[in-house]
Amino acid sequence: MKNSILLSTFLLAIFFASSQASAAFNVTYLTTTLFLTNSTTTHVVESLQLYVSNASTATYNQDRQAFNLSLNDWQKVIDSAYLNTHILNPKGSISNFTFLPGPLTPSGSAGGYASLTMSYDANNVTNVVNIAPRRFEYAFNNTAFNFLHTASGQNLLPSTRLTIMVPPETEVRSIYPLPDYPQPNSVGQYNSTSFAWFSGEPLQKFAFVYVTTETPQQEVVQYFNNLYRTYGTVMYALAFLLVLGAIVYVYAKFFR
Repeated sequence: MKNSILLSTFLLAIFFASSQASAAFNVTYLTTTLFLTNSTTTHVVESLQLYVSNASTATYNQDRQAFNLSLNDWQKVIDSAYLNTHILNPKGSISNFTFLPGPLTPSGSAGGYASLTMSYDANNVTNVVNIAPRRFEYAFNNTAFNFLHTASGQNLLPSTRLTIMVPPETEVRSIYPLPDYPQPNSVGQYNSTSFAWFSGEPLQKFAFVYVTTETPQQEVVQYFNNLYRTYGTVMYALAFLLVLGAIVYVYAKFFR
């Protein structure tokens, strides 16, 4: 009988210890915000709210001060599928990635909360068509999503908010599914630059199409940017030849 009680006590101790270990870090909410622009590159900011138990506050603060920890290291630390880049076109790439674990805010005697923020640029997540002079139609490519994969397609993770921001004066032409925020007006149009979908939203047929109009100044800048990207090497070569020709001319004119 005594041995049975000791064994039960030992097993309960292991159970509670493992429960505390698994609850050491817990992501309570994820916000993914896309800043769509007049280009096919999208700026993404992802913020995770992380609960840290009392027993793990020292570990979190120590890891936060270890600047050499990579995203993969942090994924192992908190052991959560939420800590991932959720906008990633298989045919594109991401750049300018930053990761910032925020300070821990105590919550009474029950541990504390911290925000983990990822920021990056995702390339080729929209397709663009020139529909009129200085007018461009952009269509979001839903293959860029990297959320919860299910048998019927992708869904937003539980406790997740997806927000899309568009530039001012943007004409939104098509949205599916309808956003949870804001509500359309009486004729089904949106007078907003911010659109949000909440937890569990299916994404397999997601569509977001918008139209932007460039100013004449933007058109001129874009023209020269395209010219530089296309003929940049040739322009550098011509500039080098011109400088070289000037040096040869001066040498032949004054030093011979």
